[in-house]
Amino acid sequence: MFGLGGLVYASYENLRGLLCAFIERWHAERNIFHLPIGEMTITLDDVSNLLHLPILSQFYTHQTLDANATNDLLVESLRVDRGVASEEIRHCRGAHVRLSWLRDVYEDTCSRRQWTVAARAYLLHLVGCAIFADKGATSVSVIYLGFFVDFRLNEGYAWVAAALTHIYQ
Repeated sequence: MFGLGGLVYASYENLRGLLCAFIERWHAERNIFHLPIGEMTITLDDVSNLLHLPILSQFYTHQTLDANATNDLLVESLRVDRGVASEEIRHCRGAHVRLSWLRDVYEDTCSRRQWTVAARAYLLHLVGCAIFADKGATSVSVIYLGFFVDFRLNEGYAWVAAALTHIYQ
């Protein structure tokens, strides 16, 4: 439904290695990648072919989250205790959650048979590993949880554009 089917079937190790390799070789001043074979840039078509994601769909816009808004989003969307959410935000020093913490939330919600919440946790983890990864590949911004708040309203996003924008930022 969200257009992430290609990521579900891709190997996490390959995706993480690929994205980390590109992130490490990024030259911000010139907006290019330094590779052993020379310099290159990545296009929408490249990202679409590598991640098997759709190019065309709706764009997602968001506003910056402060600590209270981040906490509220975690409590409402992932049904975690407010104190637990606050502690995770403090641990990550901002509007991020650790991927390991997110996996624990996923397992807990599955054991309680809260499938919608489990799906949100799974999808946030998936995009955090594959589309919005950083050099550490250990956390994901909570802002992306907004993609998955209401399953009925969304029919997919321009994931390739989002991934490319994230890489270039």
